[in-house]
Amino acid sequence: MRKLLLFLALISGILLTSCRDDFQFEPSTVQLRFSKDTVYLDTVFTNIGSSTYRLKVYNDSDKDISIPTVQLGKGTNSNYRIMVDGMTGEDADNSGIGDGKIFRNVELLAKDSMFIFIEVTSDVADANPTDYLYTDKIEFRHANNVVQDVDLVTLIQDAIFIYPQRDSQNVYETISLGLDENNDPIEFVGSNLSENDPVNGDELHWTNQKPYVVYGYAMVPNGKNLVVDAGARVHFHANSGLIVSQTASIQINGGNPPGNDPANLTNEVVFEGDRLEPLYNDVPGQWGAIMMLSELNTNSINHLTIKNATVGLLVQKRLALGEDDTHQPKLNLSNVQIYNCANVGILGRDAQITGSNLVINYCGQASLAATLGGVYNFTHCTFNNNWNSSKQFAVVVGNYLEVDNTTYISDLTAANFTNCILYSSNQNALKLDKFTPPNSTSPDASFAYQFTNSLIKLNNSSANPLYLPTNTTNFTNCYNATNSQTFNPKFKKITENKLWPTEDLSTSMPAAITAVTEDILNKSRTTNTNIGAYQFISN
Repeated sequence: MRKLLLFLALISGILLTSCRDDFQFEPSTVQLRFSKDTVYLDTVFTNIGSSTYRLKVYNDSDKDISIPTVQLGKGTNSNYRIMVDGMTGEDADNSGIGDGKIFRNVELLAKDSMFIFIEVTSDVADANPTDYLYTDKIEFRHANNVVQDVDLVTLIQDAIFIYPQRDSQNVYETISLGLDENNDPIEFVGSNLSENDPVNGDELHWTNQKPYVVYGYAMVPNGKNLVVDAGARVHFHANSGLIVSQTASIQINGGNPPGNDPANLTNEVVFEGDRLEPLYNDVPGQWGAIMMLSELNTNSINHLTIKNATVGLLVQKRLALGEDDTHQPKLNLSNVQIYNCANVGILGRDAQITGSNLVINYCGQASLAATLGGVYNFTHCTFNNNWNSSKQFAVVVGNYLEVDNTTYISDLTAANFTNCILYSSNQNALKLDKFTPPNSTSPDASFAYQFTNSLIKLNNSSANPLYLPTNTTNFTNCYNATNSQTFNPKFKKITENKLWPTEDLSTSMPAAITAVTEDILNKSRTTNTNIGAYQFISN
């Protein structure tokens, strides 16, 4: 029976194929229809390839056609590349691979469509000098001498590139940060910044004249200082970042937003990934981290926005844990925004961090994690976390860290939060993680913390002895924001990182202590002082 069924299936297939006539394609004279009249490829850096963009071409006629020529207007000189219905075009250099410029006799069935995929890699020198636009066309040349075309437009942006060199064996340059807890070398692909680089000149002064694109980790060497001017734009490639060495320093000198407009980042310093397409505007984890190892008091960051990193700021005295070192990394932050980090916005390990007017949102684990002890003082900060998870927190405070079955502990000398908002889509915005010695002979570490005039979301934590309502010693004049509207911070739009209040919080809660007289937008806090980084201003 099985053999009979197989035989019948085979006969049916033969009959079906024998009844099919070959498609008869005729040279096209009909008008094609396109999904777009112009394809705008988003901004790319000079000599860096773009993403792939798509154009759909329709044959609305009842004829199977063959388009004599589909080509780029500039022909083989074009900096664009196209793939037409899976084909790569003519092989101009006999390499065995089409160059994506010219295609002959492209077939398209009646009432059917095909895709054209488009990319570009161009130098700013090839762009229009007045607007830096690089343009071309896709031309569809029909048999009746009619030519249809679709415009291609992209903005080419010049940049300063910082990247590691390769040696004669094609191995990338690395930078070393000593040994880890297992005595293995800590190395990163990257390069030391120099004030006399033969191509870039002074790499220890980042200006706002051109954006910077960093490949690998750029390190500020010991004894050097990196200065970043207001309005500077820095783009980090995947697995890239910035390291400030133990005796190096950094000053980021961003400026106030013009007109106190939170959407105007003209004077803000921005650190983000190097994918400029809108699709990547809020994709976490596009690059590594800013690693602050410096123990100097001169490290200061003002008006910086960090977007889409893995860890926004890692502040740690050594990358190797367990070293006996009394020196702590130090960092002063003001008017800083950190959004969409895959892991943590600010991760402090036995660090000294002072911050005011900070805003952090959307981080995979915590917006702020002050772990392994240290000294932390935050005033007028908004720590929110609406990451789509049930395990994330806005703030984690701890005095120990467990790694590979080893517990490292260190004194939490101070963790002070004044006039702050700790909010989250999770039940609890705050996690206090105190080390509990397993027995009386085990080492212990101090755990000093204080919340004053702050709004903290805490639910289902009544069994926790550190819970806000039962601990008036460490929580002074604080308010618990539940899932109800009670003490809701009334943010403008969390999903767009617009975390300024739409109502005057000083009317629903006592006014904050006037500690920082201007908010993150340079607005005065001298009357009806609101908690958080933003002062409420009507309209």
